[in-house]
Amino acid sequence: MSERSTELDSLAERWGLSSLEPAGRGLEFSVYRAQGRDGQPVAVRLAHRRFDSNANDPQVDTRALLLQEYEIARHLAAHGLPVAEARELVLADEPASPDVLLSAYVPDDGSDLDSFALGKLLARLHQVPPPGLKLVASEGVPTASAITARIRRRWAEIGHLVDDWPGPPDASLIAGRLAGLTEDSLLHLDVRSDNIRRRQGRAVALLDWSNALLGSPSLEFGRLVEYARYPENELDVAAVRSGYARTATVPPDSDPSLSVGRLDAALMLALVFLSEAPDPNRGPAAADHARELALRMSARHT
Repeated sequence: MSERSTELDSLAERWGLSSLEPAGRGLEFSVYRAQGRDGQPVAVRLAHRRFDSNANDPQVDTRALLLQEYEIARHLAAHGLPVAEARELVLADEPASPDVLLSAYVPDDGSDLDSFALGKLLARLHQVPPPGLKLVASEGVPTASAITARIRRRWAEIGHLVDDWPGPPDASLIAGRLAGLTEDSLLHLDVRSDNIRRRQGRAVALLDWSNALLGSPSLEFGRLVEYARYPENELDVAAVRSGYARTATVPPDSDPSLSVGRLDAALMLALVFLSEAPDPNRGPAAADHARELALRMSARHT
C-alpha cells in the first residue's frame, strides 16, 4: 500500500473522517476505509497518479475514470440499481496532488455469490437508460471500433511476450462480427467476485466502472464466460443466464459479437497473467486460449 499523502489527510480532516485504513490497491487506485462524521463507514478512492499505463491500457486518464465512476454511480442509484453511493469528488489543483472520490462503504458478509440473482441484476442494468457520458474505454469512438482497435493492440502486446505468436485476426473479421452491435445498454464489463459486494449471496453493490462501455449485452456475456474460467471470480454462467432470462432475452452463444467479447476478454486476461500480475502457469495458458479463440473465429469465417 502506498504511503498516505498529506492531501488525503487534509481531505479526511475536511470530511470529518476517522480510523482511515487501507482497504485495497489496484493498478491505478488505492482504496481506504474510514468512519464518517455520522459513524457510517465510507470508502476513499485515491488515484496513484494523474496518468498511468499498463500492458492492457497504455494511456490511462485516472481523473476521467474517477469522474466516470462518480457519474455512473449517481445515475444508477437514481434508477434503483445497487451501487456504492458517490458522495463527493475532489479534483486536485496541483499536478502532483491526487484526485479523490468519497463514496459510501458497502459491507460484504463474505457469502458465496448467488449467480442466479446476479443474472437478474444484470438484466436490470442492461435495461436502464444509459448515462449521457463519453465512456473512457470507448476512446472517443463507437464501441465496435474501440473493441476492434484494442484487440489488435493487445494482440500485438502479447506478441512481445510470447514466442512464435501469430499475426492478429483480420480486422474486417472482427468488425464484421460486431456489425450488429447496438449501444443501447450500459455494460459493466468487469463483473467478478472482487467487484461485487454481497449480502447472503445477493449483490448489494456493483463496484468499479472503469471498463464500462455502451453496447449489446452479448459483450457482457462474452466477458462473463471468460471470467468464469477462473474459480476466484465465483461465476456460474448457466445460473447467470437463468436469472437474466427471468426478465430479458439472453444473448445466444451463436451471437457473433459474443465471440468477439470472449476474445477481447481473453486477451486482456492473458496480458494480466503475462505482465501485470505475472503467473508462470496462467500466463502461457491464457495466451494459448486466446489464440485458440481467434483460430476458431477465423475458421468459422472461412
